[in-house]
Amino acid sequence: MRIVNIFMGIAGQARNDGHSATGQARNDGHSATGQARNGKSGLHRAAAILLLTATLVSCGKFLDIVPDNTITLEDYFTNKEMAYNALSNVYAGLPQDQQIHGTEWMMGDDWLGQRDATKNHSGVIGSQIMEGLQTTSSPMLGFWEGSNYATPLYRRIRQANTFFDYIHLAKDLTDKERKQWTAQVKFLKAYYHFLLIQHYGPIVIVDKNLPNNSTSDQLFVSRSKVDDCFNYVIDLIDEAIPDLDDEIMDDELGMVSMAAAKAIKARILLFRASPLFNGPTDLFGDFRDHDGQPFFPMDAEGSDAWTQKWKDAETAVNHAIEYCLGEGFDLYEYEDQPYKFDMDDWKANTANMQLLYTLRMLIVDPWNKECIWGRTYSPGDAGTIQDASNIRLPRTFTNGIQETTANSWNWAGATYQVMARYYTKNGLPIEVDKTFDTNNMYRSIATPDTSDVAYTPLRGIMQPNYTTIKMYFDREMRFYANLGITGGYWRGHQYRIDTEFYGGTPGGYEPSVSTGDFEWSGIGVQKFVHPESKSGSWLRQVHFPYPIIRMADLYLMKAEILNQLYGPGQNVYDEINKVRTRAGIPNVEVVWANPALVNSLYLNYHTTKDGMREIIMRERAIELAFEGSRYWDVVRYKRGTTEFNSPATGWSGTAYGSLNFFRLEVKQRRKFLERNYLWPISLNELNTNANLIQSPGW
Repeated sequence: MRIVNIFMGIAGQARNDGHSATGQARNDGHSATGQARNGKSGLHRAAAILLLTATLVSCGKFLDIVPDNTITLEDYFTNKEMAYNALSNVYAGLPQDQQIHGTEWMMGDDWLGQRDATKNHSGVIGSQIMEGLQTTSSPMLGFWEGSNYATPLYRRIRQANTFFDYIHLAKDLTDKERKQWTAQVKFLKAYYHFLLIQHYGPIVIVDKNLPNNSTSDQLFVSRSKVDDCFNYVIDLIDEAIPDLDDEIMDDELGMVSMAAAKAIKARILLFRASPLFNGPTDLFGDFRDHDGQPFFPMDAEGSDAWTQKWKDAETAVNHAIEYCLGEGFDLYEYEDQPYKFDMDDWKANTANMQLLYTLRMLIVDPWNKECIWGRTYSPGDAGTIQDASNIRLPRTFTNGIQETTANSWNWAGATYQVMARYYTKNGLPIEVDKTFDTNNMYRSIATPDTSDVAYTPLRGIMQPNYTTIKMYFDREMRFYANLGITGGYWRGHQYRIDTEFYGGTPGGYEPSVSTGDFEWSGIGVQKFVHPESKSGSWLRQVHFPYPIIRMADLYLMKAEILNQLYGPGQNVYDEINKVRTRAGIPNVEVVWANPALVNSLYLNYHTTKDGMREIIMRERAIELAFEGSRYWDVVRYKRGTTEFNSPATGWSGTAYGSLNFFRLEVKQRRKFLERNYLWPISLNELNTNANLIQSPGW
């Protein structure tokens, strides 16, 4: 059995073009690694991406096996190197949301993949769930037992318990290391319990592993009440936090720090206070345990119990933000030089290009100061979101690999819904902004020529003298940074590519290259594509952590919590404005009060609690678009049956030329029933343990 050091990085992994794996030199001579967090020099080096979650196939799942007469569990905790492997096995439970076919991020209404078009139903598991194809026989993303792309979280929880039982045997660990590793595993055990609560509501709490001679009453336990589950998770995190590192070193990136634990605690308490988990009489009033008691709390909004949960969330998010700021985390800003291909436009349109680069590089600049905790993965892993969403390098280009879809699959794109959701340049929804002509937004219109002074603010953002649709004009900068649009630019393969998405154009339908790899909706997603990543091999890609939680999320969580507790006010506006200011749009209290901009139906919408909540959730849907947040935000407010039953739509992705391309089509039917708020427990689990009560509606 080979032992793998889980702290091994990829700094020495040579690429086939002669550059390091994440520090490939840009064509202007600058490094791609970006800057270290403020006050934390050395934390940012991308080459140290941790292989914690590489599953350690060569080691086997030694915590899953029953020891024979010659090998005991004690043998697997004899030294530090063996303990590394036990620690890594627990980390392997983190959901693989970077993997396009099995990610939960494909749930909701942000993503639309061409793989869905070639089958009777979606080829992507998250989309299948949105189509209403969830089953009890083999649940999709079934984290309870580990079915259909899900990691088996109860197995990882048992591995965590085994770690606690035997870590004291590792003789060459220092007391500090033992405490830190134990704290990390304690946090992960709590986090896995939370993920189960998030999906299933009431779960079985596994505090300790049971001995082999346990009775059936001890083995076959029931689901606990939701409040008890949340309390268990929070207590466990509180135990872990004091012993966690306050600083994660380069060879530990991806491991749990104190900042990550505090931030995740705030998220968990936000979920606990949210309507789905706190007083859901309309959904789960009849969902009761064997004693006839409701699994969910039935506290009415405004009750003492309801208020206390939101106050607990407020305390946690305040502590998380304060601590993270003290550790050098904050909203990301791009501080490097532009790529050579953007240099002229940068000089002519500096402010807009600086903003575009900040928003374009926010996710893909590895381990920048905004990423509090990120999902690392093996650099050899194929099938990532970056692989699926990067467009092919056009065949007319002279450098690179043109006619391969390897690691540039060109098929994971955006829905029309998320494209329309982005704000106008005034920071308002298109249906609210009086200056945005929704009646003619599908009309063809040309951008100014380079000789026209009106083109200056569009330089580097939209192509000159190009005819596209009016809907693509006068949008906020996140629209142009995150999406790939016809008439815009795609930064990838170390080039700036003029994008059209018509048949026979970059990103469009090209049957001579591939009949299955094109932007089916006609709208691309650049957000997870590093501008230097190329096709042909993972060696030609820049790797970065997929965010589990980042600072913008914390600020928007705080705005939501304060609004729930106290209603709208300057304290709420200040938090959301931090994110809006970084996005280059006006402060919420200024623009929503402007009668020259706001439709009269929505004027001063921000001054009511319900209106401000809608604004906050819209801001979250835009800022955290494609990151898996939208689905859970809708679900925790019990709005899934309202928002997720409309079909996913997009442009006519196979059309050649603009005449037939900009026609809105139904791409995929969606179905969300009340039972979909909670995951089903598999029939196999129910048959094994008669004490389990199935989730409602299944």
